[in-house]
Amino acid sequence: MTALNLSCPLMLMKGDGSLASADVMANRPIETVLSGPAASLIGAQWLSGLDDFIMADMGGTTTDVGLLLGGRPRLAAQGAEVGAWRTMVKAIDLKTIGLGGDSEIHFEPRRALKLGPQRVVPLALLASRRPEMIALLEADLAETTGGSLLGKFLVLPFGAQAQSPPIGLNVREAELLAQVSDAPTPLRRLASGSAGLRAVAALRQKGLVQLCAFSPSDAAHVLKLQDNWVREAAVMGAKLAVRVSAMKVGDAAQLEAYCRSVWDAAVQGTVRVVLDAGFGFGVSGPLVEAVALGHRQLGQVHIQLSPKVPIVAVGGPVKVYYPEAGRRLGSAVIFTAHYDVANAIGAAGALVACRLVMRIDGDGNGLFRLTGNGGPEVFAAAQLAMQAAETRARAGVLAMALTQGAQDAKVKLVWDKKFMPDAKNDEGLLYAELLAEARGQAV
Repeated sequence: MTALNLSCPLMLMKGDGSLASADVMANRPIETVLSGPAASLIGAQWLSGLDDFIMADMGGTTTDVGLLLGGRPRLAAQGAEVGAWRTMVKAIDLKTIGLGGDSEIHFEPRRALKLGPQRVVPLALLASRRPEMIALLEADLAETTGGSLLGKFLVLPFGAQAQSPPIGLNVREAELLAQVSDAPTPLRRLASGSAGLRAVAALRQKGLVQLCAFSPSDAAHVLKLQDNWVREAAVMGAKLAVRVSAMKVGDAAQLEAYCRSVWDAAVQGTVRVVLDAGFGFGVSGPLVEAVALGHRQLGQVHIQLSPKVPIVAVGGPVKVYYPEAGRRLGSAVIFTAHYDVANAIGAAGALVACRLVMRIDGDGNGLFRLTGNGGPEVFAAAQLAMQAAETRARAGVLAMALTQGAQDAKVKLVWDKKFMPDAKNDEGLLYAELLAEARGQAV
């Protein structure tokens, strides 16, 4: 920032879609959980101009789906979910699946095709960086042994340099890592046995190597739905994949059918996660599967499950899959300008937002206890307690916004009241919560 003569404050994105100063976040780094998808959601709002939509953010590894309703991200009531754990951190309510343009392709029993959750480097992408990939793929096509290892290569993570093995590797892992560089090396030469494959899996899990293989992005290149990398490498990868899956050399029609099945699996996964987000919980069953497959009828019944709000699709690969996903859902899909960098735009355009909750509890005998943003205080009338709550909440949330880097923030107060039976006015409060939110531009 100094070298670029930038005098603006350094802000970080939070998981609820708001900004905070770097100094504040250095003491509360947990609040950056899910900040990437949150930035995409805010960016999608800026780019689309809409206040109500489902945001679908598809990248190379995952698809993240969240909702913006009434101009505000829908937040997870019980905190962000990370893996199998529910945290107490305020963040957007997000549905995530391991599905992206670079998802690894697996074959399950009965030759069923499954995508993800791990990522691979697409062959077409690697060939655009390393032209020798074409000769390596030609060599694999000429190879009569190697089976499922053909068409797969290892490289160091892009930008990494060969170095001494990290602490914690076993002998086999260290030996294998020493043979990997930024130049692609055929997997069949490095790990032909089960012990070698376990070492590769361990190194991938630790982020020390990248597997390069045929991916949905390659299938899209073969189908001419995508053209930003080297299609020739994708076609050769498809030939190797068909040879493994069909146990024979495939013709042009079989290559296209295989690539279409990979593309279709990505579309199906997209439809399912959008429906999950729309319902607000995981859904499954024959109706969902019929919609995911693009079927309009089940038995003698017409089927349609459509979100009531449009889908704003962001992220690099979305134009490959979301037109068809929108058709199957019967939903409008919006591709904005600069959709591929929506998260960067969201991070630049987000507001500082702070929230504070006050609570009033009635004892049934005319006394009301106020808690939050200071010590508890007892009042003899509900109206006095509510006035004090609003004063304390407004002052507290404005102070928080100022600390986090905003000035001239606007405050919104929302009451949630629960009354005793037969209550006629606020004096019959059982309890009430006041949510105060301050929002303002970072300065």
